Amino acid sequence: MQIIRARDQGKTLLIEGFLFSGVTLREARRRSRRLVRSIQRKSSDGIDVFIVRPVIKSAKRPSIHLTLFLATIVTTILAGAMMEGVSPFKNFTQIWKGIPFSVTLMLILGVHEMGHFLTAKKHHVDATLPYFIPAPTLIGTFGAFIKMRSPVRNRLALVEIGASGPFAGFIVALPALFIGLSLSTVTNIANAGGIQLGDSLLMKIATAILYPGLTEVQDIMLHPVAFAAWIGMLVTMLNLLPIGQLDGGHIAFALLGDWYPKVAYGSLVAILILGIFSANWIVWAALVFFLIRVKHPPIIDDHTPLSRREITIGIIALAIFILTFIPMPFRT
Repeated sequence: MQIIRARDQGKTLLIEGFLFSGVTLREARRRSRRLVRSIQRKSSDGIDVFIVRPVIKSAKRPSIHLTLFLATIVTTILAGAMMEGVSPFKNFTQIWKGIPFSVTLMLILGVHEMGHFLTAKKHHVDATLPYFIPAPTLIGTFGAFIKMRSPVRNRLALVEIGASGPFAGFIVALPALFIGLSLSTVTNIANAGGIQLGDSLLMKIATAILYPGLTEVQDIMLHPVAFAAWIGMLVTMLNLLPIGQLDGGHIAFALLGDWYPKVAYGSLVAILILGIFSANWIVWAALVFFLIRVKHPPIIDDHTPLSRREITIGIIALAIFILTFIPMPFRT
């Protein structure tokens, strides 16, 4: 379908345009049956007007979301307590020491996902509540996600839905980073053991502001709040990669048009190259390729020209990606 103009009317989308040569209305309905519930055509001043009703799936009960949320609170508290040297099964009364880490991380992840959810609702996209994923890992979770169950209508909607999560999470993670760093302690590098965390440009700036006299033989032992903020920044950076259904993939697909596949596959190759220096990137590349995928699903109206608003959002997203980028996230 060649689109001349599209107007969003809530539950319906009015599209002025015409079908490509050889494509019947029946064929158009068949091809788009996963995206739209119905398509009707009428003529207005010699121009075809299509009344499109997108597919909207019925909402499910939020019990599974609440259960996963509560379970993830428990696993992140346990993870935070173990970071503080507490053995949960031997000294359960000290489990509260994991609360600062859990609250900070859950707040960042929760605000990130609710940013997506509320923006999807704004653009009449049916989306689930956030799914939190509890896990027996260093941080107690594999993160969180929402699922969009109806098609995105236009580029502005896709850009705003993609960017709203990283923007919202970043706004929470930024002050948490400074608060956590102010509560952290300075130690000698020789005494620092375990896993060393990589620095982003933002982390270097924050460290320079709060610890201007830090020498080359000194390092910062992060407070749990600072570590949770660091994780939040890492999640933001990874999600802003311009690939597939990552947040950055949504933004790139909407902004780049025909250039999107080149940028997406180029980014995947770049991740693999980074894997030479840090195996963390190999793991992430495998997750992206096999689970998230590089190809992005289509949107209903991809013909409307970009506005200054979409371009501005894309520039801000790129700036946040640069500030939070960590070449080597973990070092031993």
